Amino acid sequence: HGGRENLDAVAFLQEMNATVYRRAPGVVTIAEESTAWDGVTRATHHTGPGGFGGLGFGLKWNMGWMHDSLSYVQHEPVHRKYHHNEMTFSMVYAYSENYVLPISHDEVVHGKRSLVSKMPGDWWQQRATTRAYLGFMWAHPGKQLLFMGQEFAQGAEWSEAHGPDWWLLDPAYPAEPDHRGVRDLVRDLNTAYRHEPALWQRDTDPAGFTWIAGDAADDNVLAFLRHDADGTPLLAVSHFSPVVRHDYRLGIPESTPAWHEVLNTDATRYGGSDIHNPHPVKPEPHPAHAHPTSLRLTLPPLATIWLRPA
Repeated sequence: HGGRENLDAVAFLQEMNATVYRRAPGVVTIAEESTAWDGVTRATHHTGPGGFGGLGFGLKWNMGWMHDSLSYVQHEPVHRKYHHNEMTFSMVYAYSENYVLPISHDEVVHGKRSLVSKMPGDWWQQRATTRAYLGFMWAHPGKQLLFMGQEFAQGAEWSEAHGPDWWLLDPAYPAEPDHRGVRDLVRDLNTAYRHEPALWQRDTDPAGFTWIAGDAADDNVLAFLRHDADGTPLLAVSHFSPVVRHDYRLGIPESTPAWHEVLNTDATRYGGSDIHNPHPVKPEPHPAHAHPTSLRLTLPPLATIWLRPA
């Protein structure tokens, strides 16, 4: 119709997805797609603003989230406050498609460095930032996709010639605990994710997400609530500074009597400094962030914590 769209390609993808989902219930098709094409995950019979029906994919890679968030964490902590929007912008469009949060193969090869090697600082800070980033990623709306070796902090780039560096997890290797800590965190993130419906039950519903502190750029803090179908919240707090923040106040809904940590990426078993909050954390009648009550938390350095009502 005078545009750049390939009508045959659109029709082919629509027919492919409609046929796959009709003939094989339970499958998921995922588009590794990096343009702003509207309706990649919209149903094929729903027409969008461009006049085309949806392409019918189940999920689509969120390349914007990947580039923005990786750009943020690669900055030195003192400079991150100038790039805070790179961690919050994804929520502007988070519900325009059904998204996967990918750490793409393209970002960890050809001299771009592995995930843990992208992080600034010494080896401890690199691992801590990686753990905090993974905790943020698992709490963010969308599905999670890691590339091989990222789940145990492989320092070298991926090579198709020999696969992941599994020897890093050999107990005979001196630094094995460092890599085992990240591997154990990924395991526990998956376990906690399964048992916390707030993290997935309303993944494509804007009502399932609420910012608490999306503008704390000077503190390098991002805090938000995820809500399950019954409205039960989970509070995710990511802190990307290498200092401990004591008595950090975050507003929370008034109806929650007490909260406890369900995950802390700074735990000793992950290689962290083991700075925790007491169990339980009780709200105080001190207004903050448009809520009548608030929690007074200790934020570990370069860490993500999850809390839920006790």
